[in-house]
Amino acid sequence: MAPPLRVLVHGGGIGGLTLAALLARRGHTVEVAEVRDGPDALGVGIIQPSNALHVMREAGLLDACLAAGFAWEVLTIADPAGTVRLDLPQPRMDGAPPANGIPRPALVRLLADAAREAGATLRYGATVDTLADDGTGVDVTLTDGSAGRWDLVVGFDGIGSPLRTRLYGDRHTPEYTGFANWRVTVPRLPGIDGVLMCVFGPAAKALLTPITDELMYLGAVFPEDADYRPDPGTAHEELAKRLAMFTGPVGEAVASVTDPASVVHTRISQVTVEDPWHVGRIVLAGDAAHASTPHLAQGAAMAVEDALVLADALRDEDTVPAALAAWEARRRPRALWVQALSRAVLKQETGTPTTPEEDELLKIGVPGAAHVLVQPY
Repeated sequence: MAPPLRVLVHGGGIGGLTLAALLARRGHTVEVAEVRDGPDALGVGIIQPSNALHVMREAGLLDACLAAGFAWEVLTIADPAGTVRLDLPQPRMDGAPPANGIPRPALVRLLADAAREAGATLRYGATVDTLADDGTGVDVTLTDGSAGRWDLVVGFDGIGSPLRTRLYGDRHTPEYTGFANWRVTVPRLPGIDGVLMCVFGPAAKALLTPITDELMYLGAVFPEDADYRPDPGTAHEELAKRLAMFTGPVGEAVASVTDPASVVHTRISQVTVEDPWHVGRIVLAGDAAHASTPHLAQGAAMAVEDALVLADALRDEDTVPAALAAWEARRRPRALWVQALSRAVLKQETGTPTTPEEDELLKIGVPGAAHVLVQPY
């Protein structure tokens, strides 16, 4: 598409920064508006499955991600004591490694540096104040007083997306699933060279994921009331009580957690924007459009895929509207498939009744999903 576009990315998380780096590398003028004061993130890790690493390679960041993280190849299923029941080698996409664990703050800083080096402007402590799309461009004023006219505005602004609210009001508010995710970074134990998933019955599991040579993160999902929040002074003790049935590596990891402030507790919610993801020259992407539960470890992967496919559509189509239509046609089926299967797995693990459609998805399961998602998309 010529000439180069002016693109405002609303949201400086993983998806938004990936898009900024990709577009700036291709000669577009890109600005990122992020409400936070800097490129920070919750201090836990993230899994980059092979399809996410494929995007990092396209963005020139694969080697940097692998250097900052811990590449692994096998998902191990074990009992509560850590006794191995099954090893599942993970598939590769187009030669990318099977998976990489990486600290989320390190990944966000890496992406921010890449976006800047490519020529993007990162504006922190700013969000949209006023916005008007006249069909040929979008006039935007930010809360820091800056203003500009953009060919495209992209809302990578998360599950609570302010841009989604501007477009659709309260029609697509996050739906709480009844479960919360507990995560904490701990020293990596010897032998944790891939993800170890320890399972206790149908409704309790804990994961250990290596993210550097020295660190791993412990993650666990439990049912929680919508208004529950752990006590800031005893969060580590509350986590230990929930994981008391686990011994072995999980028990050892839990015992190493002594700082309640290190425990991150987040409610698991889902968003499905059933309306079009783009209105005029404003488009929603990532969690703003299709937030899912974490059961396939694909949330951030779907966001960076959104970024790459959008960058390619803007390259291949003649106009911005045509590019947005092509992007959504390509992304919606895949992202909603991930969302539907993730939710079905959550329901299966907790004994919640599933629909016939979900039963069909569950025949694929988590191992099968990994093989589906490394296929070209």
